[in-house]
Amino acid sequence: MDFFAVTLPKLEKYFESIGENKAKAKAMYRRIYKENVSALDKLGFTAKLTKRLEADFLLPAFEIEEQLEQPEACKLLFRLSDGNKIETVLMKHQYGSGLCISSQVGCNMGCAFCASGRLKKVRDLTAGEMILQIVTARRLFGNITHIVVMGIGEPFDNFSNLTDALEIMNCPFGLEYGPRHITVSTCGLVPKIKELAAMPHLCNLAISLHAPDNRTRGQLMPVNGAYGVEELVGAAAEFSALHKKKITFEYILLKGINDSLEHAVKLCGLLEGVRCYVNLIPYNETDNSPFKRTDEAQMMAFYDVLKKRKMCVTIRREFGGDINAACGQLRAARLEG
Repeated sequence: MDFFAVTLPKLEKYFESIGENKAKAKAMYRRIYKENVSALDKLGFTAKLTKRLEADFLLPAFEIEEQLEQPEACKLLFRLSDGNKIETVLMKHQYGSGLCISSQVGCNMGCAFCASGRLKKVRDLTAGEMILQIVTARRLFGNITHIVVMGIGEPFDNFSNLTDALEIMNCPFGLEYGPRHITVSTCGLVPKIKELAAMPHLCNLAISLHAPDNRTRGQLMPVNGAYGVEELVGAAAEFSALHKKKITFEYILLKGINDSLEHAVKLCGLLEGVRCYVNLIPYNETDNSPFKRTDEAQMMAFYDVLKKRKMCVTIRREFGGDINAACGQLRAARLEG
């Protein structure tokens, strides 16, 4: 089995099942995740136990097909064992570095503006493939302070693997990030938001909103046909109340589509009373997309409406514009080109 897909409780049960002290599970976690041991025969266990571990576990590695860098970002295109490709992006901040990881090969959500959805979902990533993105990036770049599950795919469409991966990220003997250093972004699968809300706190929550009303959002995001904006914001508010955390609402500004001052006023009304941040995102124009970037003056006017109504709002700093850093761009370019 893939070691990187195994949570600590499952690994403890494995050691007990073979007649070993379950404390060896923590030792194995610590040596691989904290000490970067990359071979099972380097763990310091007896020859007999090492032989058993080598029979039962794999420590896989990704093939890096392409690595594109600029001063503030680095994009990795990974080839998986079955030949499929995913992307991971390192973003460098003054306060540390964030890693944006993928959760699926392709995406079935069909958001009109998103490069990830241009090529439909092939399969879910395993928990191990999500974790291995982090492990590989840490070996390449050193310490990474924040994890964002916002790359290719809809994380909540791969819920069981996602929650296993979050448990491994949180584990103090493993990657040890803690919930406040992990953010998961969803386009709005309301039942899964509620399911995550009912679990122990594993991560921060970001909602890809992108419009303040059902008509506009429905044109951009097919998921809105199943879960309208009021239901979505209500589920997010429930998560916020249960975990005492602010929700981030992501809002890509698309010229002439969702960037009017009327849209800004509607957004304030929709989010009134919800503990949240609004993250305005300048659109990264891509080939084969009809959407255009909102100009700077209109972006600032939209921002000012929210500020004057006491919303916590930021404009996202841009990363990787010249290395196809928007989710799915590099993969789509290689597969379509």
